[in-house]
Amino acid sequence: MHSYPEPALDLVARMTEAAVADPARAVALQGAPGCNSHRAALEHDPQCLPLPCFSFEDALDAVKDGRADRAIIPIENSQHGRVADIHFLLPESGLSIVGEHFMRIEHALMALGDGPFSAAYSHPQGLGQSRRYLRERGIVPMAYADTAGAAAFVREQGDMAACAIAPKLAAGLYDLKIVEENVEDAADNTTRFVVLAREPLDPFALKGEKAMTTFIFEVKNIAAALYKALGGFATNGVNMTKLESYQIGASFAATTFYADIEGAPGEPRIDMALQELAFHCKYVRPLGTYRQARARG
Repeated sequence: MHSYPEPALDLVARMTEAAVADPARAVALQGAPGCNSHRAALEHDPQCLPLPCFSFEDALDAVKDGRADRAIIPIENSQHGRVADIHFLLPESGLSIVGEHFMRIEHALMALGDGPFSAAYSHPQGLGQSRRYLRERGIVPMAYADTAGAAAFVREQGDMAACAIAPKLAAGLYDLKIVEENVEDAADNTTRFVVLAREPLDPFALKGEKAMTTFIFEVKNIAAALYKALGGFATNGVNMTKLESYQIGASFAATTFYADIEGAPGEPRIDMALQELAFHCKYVRPLGTYRQARARG
């Protein structure tokens, strides 16, 4: 908790106390109070008790340890790509994806005064999503651990030439003036969050609903292995909405893949596609089946 700027510490302490008293309602998130994950948690479950954590690992540990029922983690942004290294963090955590949430990102420029500003603090994603805005005004981007933490830092420093790019929620929490709203470069800027829990959802409980299934896999080290492994999804009419590769270890000899598909185990076409995938892989590891939050297409 000491890693947060001073203006955020009291808020973190109060929110943590409330979450500890009712862990069944607690949702762990990375960032200071007022960050986009804070806003996403309240949008996804207005009755939840947000539990701020300094890092993604801390948020996952809070669920593993029973201090929170769930965690909500951003994994990709429509404008700036991957957010969190969920590929590494989630398999190691032992948690399962039980939901997803899409949130329109609206960044505000906030400060102690009206400017001019020489530096803007925010999470690297926030800076990347507002790159054009900052460049046009000659404001130097300065990376910080999270968006709301950057707002608390600007309040703590008392520097009139510094500003923060953060959700409007943060301005109210840290008594900053909103100089300009919607400073993000793209009007359709959207972040996808996943909701994680200790126990997976039963795929059969989602029968008749639009579902997503997420898994990781490693193909055998033979020619055309990936082509053959993915063929079952095409022949069985399964829509794969996400496929990313990443390396584990330093050998660079084996590639692991992270995938999202539409559908749930228990559906014949899904079962057949996954069986064919497994035949061509060293392993396939499910990370969760959950309700689809928005239509893909």
